[in-house]
Amino acid sequence: MVDDVFFASAPPEHVAREKARARELRKTGWWKRRVAAGVCHYCGRKVPPSELTMDHVVPLARGGRSVRSNVVPACKDCNSKKRYLLPVEWAEYLDRLRGGGTGDET
Repeated sequence: MVDDVFFASAPPEHVAREKARARELRKTGWWKRRVAAGVCHYCGRKVPPSELTMDHVVPLARGGRSVRSNVVPACKDCNSKKRYLLPVEWAEYLDRLRGGGTGDET
């Protein structure tokens, strides 16, 4: 599932601009408090704050933005597996891992 998603990438200028905004957002007290909780948004595991990364719920490559409503703390494992998936695609992937179906049912 993770490797069989096709999408049109956002323009490189968009990605570069939003990465710069993400760097600024990481410096805020709001983000530091989110990370200090030490909980991955996706798997719910408690991890050291230093092991949490900023994940864009709607990835930058898919047109997402670096705004509070689109970034969550994620463990490195979840973030690297999610990559450029949209929330619905990520949910389908997790469902498949749990044996909940192939996602091909109509």
